[in-house]
Amino acid sequence: MAITDKIYVKNHRQLSSQLETNIPKGAFKGATLDILFQGEGLEKLDDATRDRVLDFAQDFLDCACDDNPYCGCPERKFIRYLLELRAQGLGPDAIVDVMSDDYMLYAYSGDVLSFLDDGVRTLEAAEGLARVERANEKCNEIRDAKHDLAK
Repeated sequence: MAITDKIYVKNHRQLSSQLETNIPKGAFKGATLDILFQGEGLEKLDDATRDRVLDFAQDFLDCACDDNPYCGCPERKFIRYLLELRAQGLGPDAIVDVMSDDYMLYAYSGDVLSFLDDGVRTLEAAEGLARVERANEKCNEIRDAKHDLAK
């Protein structure tokens, strides 16, 4: 299961009530993306909530793909966002706090930790393959990325 399947809308019941429609808890579920992408009813939200919802839409749903928002770009952008937070030295608890502050989203710290750990394991495998192929420059690049993620 992808990390984006474990990202939830904070206060989704309150948000559903304000929008006068049911939305799923999952931030990257189809119905949630539809509502955010189309922007219908966002004027019903209080100012602080609307600002965060619009920030989320602008930061993750903005792409030129024909299948937007179902093209995979929102998920890839969000994963990049998580990795950038990690590169800033934030741990799983702090990452959850920042995503909550930035976008009214939450996740369980353990899920974020598992995501980061899986990333380290994937980089270890890639480093091993690069070593076997004697791609020393690529091996060093992967090792540095792994070190940055594992800090």
